Amino acid sequence: MNVGALPGREQALSLLHEWVQNPNLRKHCYAVEAAMRAYARRYGEDEERWGLAGLIHDFDWERHPSAELHPMQGVAVLRGAGWPEDVCRAVLGHATYSGVPRDTQMARALFACDELSGFVTAASLVRPSKSVLDLEASSVIKRMKDKAFARAVSRDDLRAGAEVLGLPLADHITNVISFMRERADDLGLRGSL
Repeated sequence: MNVGALPGREQALSLLHEWVQNPNLRKHCYAVEAAMRAYARRYGEDEERWGLAGLIHDFDWERHPSAELHPMQGVAVLRGAGWPEDVCRAVLGHATYSGVPRDTQMARALFACDELSGFVTAASLVRPSKSVLDLEASSVIKRMKDKAFARAVSRDDLRAGAEVLGLPLADHITNVISFMRERADDLGLRGSL
């Protein structure tokens, strides 16, 4: 199933930077990469493979910002470049509307980390410190109850992400916060701390 060679991180970054100009979208991809790498370590999986899936999962969003095209068009580019099929399927599966089942642990983790990392970023940036370093899961859960906060993020998807990993929601949130703290400077989330 893993047809194609896994590119190096520099090659993946080059692709991301060629396709994504928005610095916030780039940071989102870095955040998902950080979470994916950390979950790979926890599950004893291939950290590089999982990290690259997280890094490139939204690389086509600026060019194809619709459910009809994203991430299908991006995956066509990845397949054309010889990316492994398991990574391509994980990228497809992170979009709930793609119809591609999340049938690997990597695909489930990508789905679980994608929306949550964006929500954690938003929750960090509204803190007085504007930092992930002092953010706790309880604050994120409180923000989830506020329908006006980051309203584009499906709360059902946040809960479903924890469920597909077999984790309580608070534990998954705590994990993603801790994973993002490791990269706070790269993510622009050190704030005033």
